[in-house]
Amino acid sequence: MPRIPEPVAVWAFRRIADLLWWRHGKLVRRLESNLARVTGKDVTDPSIRDLSRAGMRSYFRYWMEALRLPVIGKERILTGTHDIDGDRIFSTVDSGRGIVLALPHMGNWDLAGAWMIHRGYPFTTVMERLKPESLYDRFVAFRQSLGMEVLPLTAKGGGTAHAFGTLAQRLRAGHPICLPAERDLTESGIEVDFFDGRTRMVAGPAMLAIQTGAALHPATLWFEGDGWGVRIHEEIPVPAEGTRKEKAAVMTQSMARVFQEGIAEHPEDWHMLQRLWLDDLEPR
Repeated sequence: MPRIPEPVAVWAFRRIADLLWWRHGKLVRRLESNLARVTGKDVTDPSIRDLSRAGMRSYFRYWMEALRLPVIGKERILTGTHDIDGDRIFSTVDSGRGIVLALPHMGNWDLAGAWMIHRGYPFTTVMERLKPESLYDRFVAFRQSLGMEVLPLTAKGGGTAHAFGTLAQRLRAGHPICLPAERDLTESGIEVDFFDGRTRMVAGPAMLAIQTGAALHPATLWFEGDGWGVRIHEEIPVPAEGTRKEKAAVMTQSMARVFQEGIAEHPEDWHMLQRLWLDDLEPR
């Protein structure tokens, strides 16, 4: 991808997105179902079909740019990124306090990570293991080459990789971490209200903030023309009362409300092509 001229890459990935949208397969139908929830419209509304086309183009733009990150260039990333309250990251870390940035799968999160690194704030993140293992290794090597520290979400062969302990160490040392956080349909996820439905979201951001004293800030991302938008929302405070589990539930619900606000503003840039709401899940 870095060897292909950018106009050719843009054209090719948009054509692929349009072809998949036109075929109206399982992933596109799931995207439309999710967008109907976000907009409050019926899935058969013609506007949902138009919105899903924009969503597929946004999703494939993410992949095109992510694969071309090594040649996009530092200056273009810095000048092309419009941040709203990005100083919340920098002032927190500069004060010696760790920060947890929790984000949904929006816009281009790899490029937002490169923006942070180019601003002088490298961070730690986690990544789910992919199959085959060689693909996972390549993704990790790619993100590490950009300056990220990448921890496996699970150990080889399954099971816990103890990423939580390493993340806690980084936060206590005053470093930032970034965690995708709007989908965790396992039993360990925290159930929340989200766009008039129930789903489960990742408990890690809230639990890490509770355990380490780090600041928890939701972040939302979107595309702006040829550039990118990043908003760092206000800190979600740790409740004064309750058990750790109760505090985490309150904080995660607050995080979900912020995600809902950001996704509603830029629904076409929310790349959720999987089941999310509990009543959409199969019985198994």
